[in-house]
Amino acid sequence: MIDIHSFLLALGIGNIAFAVLMAGYTHGAAPSPGLRLWMWARFGIGMCQLLGWCRPFLDVPVLNGIEGAGWVLAVSLEVAAYCIFFGFERWRRVLLPMAALALAIVLAAGSAGAPVPYLTALVAAMVALFAAAMAWILLRPRRRASLLQRIIGLNDALFAVSVALWAASCLSSDVPLGQRTAQETAYLAGYLLMIVNGFGFLLLCKEKDDAEMARLATTDSLTGLPNRHAFLERAEHARQAALRQRQPLALAMMDIDHFKQINDRFGHATGDEALAVFAHTLRATLRAHETVGRLGGEEFAMVLPGTDLSGAQQAAERLRLAVREATVITSGAAYTMTVSVGVVVLDPNETLGMALARADHALYAAKSGGRDRVEVGHPQQRRA
Repeated sequence: MIDIHSFLLALGIGNIAFAVLMAGYTHGAAPSPGLRLWMWARFGIGMCQLLGWCRPFLDVPVLNGIEGAGWVLAVSLEVAAYCIFFGFERWRRVLLPMAALALAIVLAAGSAGAPVPYLTALVAAMVALFAAAMAWILLRPRRRASLLQRIIGLNDALFAVSVALWAASCLSSDVPLGQRTAQETAYLAGYLLMIVNGFGFLLLCKEKDDAEMARLATTDSLTGLPNRHAFLERAEHARQAALRQRQPLALAMMDIDHFKQINDRFGHATGDEALAVFAHTLRATLRAHETVGRLGGEEFAMVLPGTDLSGAQQAAERLRLAVREATVITSGAAYTMTVSVGVVVLDPNETLGMALARADHALYAAKSGGRDRVEVGHPQQRRA
């Protein structure tokens, strides 16, 4: 048998300790509203548990309603923290009315002097409802969840079920486990929730930060395209896959024509806008399995798996025409860009660098030939 009263004290201290740990983690870091709300939710839950531990010693009936209201506020904050963390845009329209209604019901029941078992059942049912909402946020089927999210979500679901059973046992003796066992199960689930969700939310934040750092390390900040390092890495993977599958692989080098004149005539802000418009046009023109990246300045490159020379020429021509249709907004009249493209198909015996060099020579030929055109690179020279 569990000493529930002492266990409640341990839970309260543990949740407050997690809140303090979270405060230390966030001190001096970039502000995170979700993390801050979660910290206050843990602190509020800990305070409610300490209040529940003190209640037998104080014998003040009004504390029952205050404790119940505190539980509603704390779990509402925790749901809000998850909504913010996962980017829900309209969560306030649903959560705020639900939390206000639940809070009003609990305060009204406490003020009316509802018996402790009924008030306990009411608060436990509301906590179970909010815990189920957190489980849904983490486990909802339309979103690809990480293993960490699933572990935390399953833990929330277990807690919701155990607290719901406890709520039912407070009102009826027909619950199979009995009220005492149901209460102990709910407290054990609460302990597991404190440990798993306490560390779990910190790990979720770290997981999100790591993903953002990886994105920043591989993405060109102006265009949103893969940067030089990321593009070359993906292109090399595509080359190796093409060799294994014995499929053709085309490469293209692209350069915005007269880009320096855009900067000189309209300013660097317009030049940046031109690069962004060009990148958007690239993404809209290419197929899903094709990769494009910014190598630097106004120079871009493209990998087209499973594409022969004829297909690469057609893809480059579609891109050239799409760029001519794109419009760059300037301080004066709108500006229309053009692009020069050099395309090659990788030879099985050449490296990625050699193929890119051939594509670059084809790009230079397109520039020399009048720009706004597509040129095919010379085949690789065979050694005797």
